[in-house]
Amino acid sequence: MLDLRHFFDKETYTLTYLVYDKDSLDCILIDPVWNYDQSSSTVSERSVNEVLGFIDKNSLRLQLVLETHAHADHLSGAQVLKKKFPEIKIGIGKRIIEVQKTFKEIFNLPDLNSSGAQFDLLFDDNEEIKAGSINIKCIFTPGHTPACASYLIDDMLFVGDALFMPDYGTGRCDFPLGSSSDLYESITKKIFTLPDETKIYTCHDYLPNGRELRFQTTVAECKKNNIQLNQSTSKREYVEFRNKRDAMLKTPKLLLPSIQVNINGGNLPNVEENNVSYLKIPVRSK
Repeated sequence: MLDLRHFFDKETYTLTYLVYDKDSLDCILIDPVWNYDQSSSTVSERSVNEVLGFIDKNSLRLQLVLETHAHADHLSGAQVLKKKFPEIKIGIGKRIIEVQKTFKEIFNLPDLNSSGAQFDLLFDDNEEIKAGSINIKCIFTPGHTPACASYLIDDMLFVGDALFMPDYGTGRCDFPLGSSSDLYESITKKIFTLPDETKIYTCHDYLPNGRELRFQTTVAECKKNNIQLNQSTSKREYVEFRNKRDAMLKTPKLLLPSIQVNINGGNLPNVEENNVSYLKIPVRSK
């Protein structure tokens, strides 16, 4: 019997999910967070340690870490976990290679391996994955980024940044290779075609209007009530709305460090002669 535990990082409004089998004690983790303080440029394992505490308390066996995409608002904790559990696998949709190649040019990272080799598993669309006793289906849901994937486990769908809670809408599509048209297709032709009772778990909740944390909805609720894209929204309406809104959004605070680390599988750049890693900050003139 599967159970679920969520972990919420208030600094980045990120949800991490631990799915575990109460009988076999196998578990998988989705979108772990590596805490990063931008002002001091320091990392900490606070969020990872919270997850580890739950795993240890319940004698769980971590089998797999899944990334829904290369996040632009927080650093992935995947490699922190890999160092603690060398036997675990880290998986992501195989279109991450497109994202790596794009940002390799943007950040001028000639040494970045853009073959996806930083990840143990590169999934195909609709690929069935087995992690111990847990069965997972990878469903490509591009739009926010081309490499976005959702993971279906029993009646639970983990959608990354494709969808948010109905009162908040959908993910932005203005990152390189993002596409509001693609996101419309992903939501209406993939997510909305799942059974209405399918539970949807979002990667973020920004607590709109100061409400309490909410991170779980259903396909039926989203089809009926999502304020940006519901079953009555035309593609033209959505694309026009999304593109106009995205043009007004601010750049995510942790975009530059997050992308560089996350396209590298959650690894910091190699340490230099002084035993320190350095992230690049591009400077542009208007």
